[in-house]
Amino acid sequence: MDAVRVALLREVLAGTEWIQETRRFAGALRGAVVPHGGGLLLVGSAAYEPWHLAAHLDDEAAWSGLPELSPTLVRHRVPGGAPAHLAVGLGRLAAAGRGETLLVVAPGQPGAGLLERVHDARRNGATVLALDGGDRDLHALAHDALAAPPAPRDETAGAAADPDLDTVQHLVSAAAGENSLPAPRGRRRFRDRLARLADGLTAPPPPRW
Repeated sequence: MDAVRVALLREVLAGTEWIQETRRFAGALRGAVVPHGGGLLLVGSAAYEPWHLAAHLDDEAAWSGLPELSPTLVRHRVPGGAPAHLAVGLGRLAAAGRGETLLVVAPGQPGAGLLERVHDARRNGATVLALDGGDRDLHALAHDALAAPPAPRDETAGAAADPDLDTVQHLVSAAAGENSLPAPRGRRRFRDRLARLADGLTAPPPPRW
């Protein structure tokens, strides 16, 4: 999702709690990973793999100059022949500890096995964040959490409906790359920033995922 579509989403949701909440959660994510130089682990449930969020965070890391936002996608099942950055299994969570951040994305129940691994990661010192449908057990383990309602069955609900988890992920990833340190002032630097913004709006780089 490019910057123009994110801006349109924010316009639709203006006046609701979602703009503030997604920016708050994005700030918590950024605040967890930037001081430690990265260490972001992203994992979903057995039924839901957040590869789309991984791609958007990777793009935001490049566009914002915050490489710490680039995640390691942890997968429940790693297919044979997967490239190295897509071949990290659940065993990686056993090594998660202090200085690392575990972002769990699960629209449904995360499952007892994943919850146990998340509990161990938190006990070992990892920061746990959750984007989900409001699972109580997961929220009890998370240092910070943001719950989104299920996607509305009635598409005629329109703009009045709350955003679903996919939309919330787009807003969080976009906000995570915002509010970085300002560039030095100057006419040339200002023109460079405008040029980069134009490039980002018209021809965003293809995702690595």
